[in-house]
Amino acid sequence: MSNWSLPALLDGLHQSVEGELRRARSTVAHPTEKGDASESVWIDVLNGHLPRRYEARKAHVVDSRGAFSDQIDIVIHDRQYSPLVFQLKDSFVVPVESVYAAFEAKQDLTGEHIAYAQNKIASVRRLHRTSLPVPTVDGTKPPKDLPWILGGILTLGSTFSPPLCETLARHLEADRDLGRLDLGCIADAGMFAHSNAGAFDLQPCARAATRFLFDLIARLQAMGTAPMIDIRAYAKHIPR
Repeated sequence: MSNWSLPALLDGLHQSVEGELRRARSTVAHPTEKGDASESVWIDVLNGHLPRRYEARKAHVVDSRGAFSDQIDIVIHDRQYSPLVFQLKDSFVVPVESVYAAFEAKQDLTGEHIAYAQNKIASVRRLHRTSLPVPTVDGTKPPKDLPWILGGILTLGSTFSPPLCETLARHLEADRDLGRLDLGCIADAGMFAHSNAGAFDLQPCARAATRFLFDLIARLQAMGTAPMIDIRAYAKHIPR
């Protein structure tokens, strides 16, 4: 009989994530550095547990018309079918067609942070995306429908009392358009998710980071592959 325990493994995953976030809060003094540490923890968790076709990084997002998003704390993008990732020292830019999800990472959840995240996510979703017909062994398939880019916010704690309450719901309801937050994790209290029925489901729960990760993976699976990027549309911007 095996000595392995799936519940124990999942609990260990959560304890690792929450422990790293708490260490970032307790050992880093400057608020900006705390934010950077939080981003780093979440990026490491996502890159360590998402399938290899996905990559998480801090980045700007660009479209084929030359427009850019704000800088996003965590962009989850495709690395299997999207050829472009631009790097200048420690800064990255990825094409919008490759983006599956965008998250902001904060130490605590506040109304101000929710509005800030909504604005950041909207700056990605309003970019122009291309989608070309896809050649396959069975013939050319029509261009893939452009999927909704997932957006959310990730924190350790919350300033709301209780953390998942009607006040939180009102802040989430403030933007159901381009800034809509589909997923959120408060690692020490629970998570929220925008449901297919159009409501925000607030879920107080233990081991929220693990539950969030599994929900995110399920949503990414449902999205399928990234659309086929029109690389020639980007090539038009090569200086002559």
